[in-house]
Amino acid sequence: MKSNEANFIKRLQHKKEDALEFIVDKYLPLVKGVTHKVLTPLNNDGVIEECINDTFLSIWNNSSKFQGDVNDFKKWVCVIAKFKAIDYYRKTTKKVEFPSDHLQINKEKSAEEQLIKMEERTELIKLINGLEQVDREIFIMRFFLGLKSEEISHKLGLSKSSIDNRIYRGKSKLNKIALNLKLRENGL
Repeated sequence: MKSNEANFIKRLQHKKEDALEFIVDKYLPLVKGVTHKVLTPLNNDGVIEECINDTFLSIWNNSSKFQGDVNDFKKWVCVIAKFKAIDYYRKTTKKVEFPSDHLQINKEKSAEEQLIKMEERTELIKLINGLEQVDREIFIMRFFLGLKSEEISHKLGLSKSSIDNRIYRGKSKLNKIALNLKLRENGL
């Protein structure tokens, strides 16, 4: 028996390999699109391909937990792809090394100023990692991936005003944390 539109979910849950082949054929463009949207700023095709493969492996390993119909399955695949891509983005940006040929030299700023700016960005990432998971995702999508509030609200299923409020409160919280760290460093 081969997998088709009517039986691929059940066959996948029973670990039939043809069901995995079926979902790869059917959902690969969708998974690629979601993954590329999140990971393109990294400019690393190897990470993107690894994330896509890991997404399908996760679908295979967690198929028994899925409950729903074909439409729910498509949404489930999107969610897995999105969160895998975000995990890969976080993991990759934590260990990014910047070779000197990739530094963008700005004639108006000295090398020291650019290095300070890079260090500030690293510190900012550490501060963002202290936020709640939803707020972390919002900040990464907004300030590192450049997504607009409308796009983030659509991806996370929250209202635009909720996203804007979380950004405002998150900025205030980060500002307080940074101020406290600066006071501690100065011995105050």
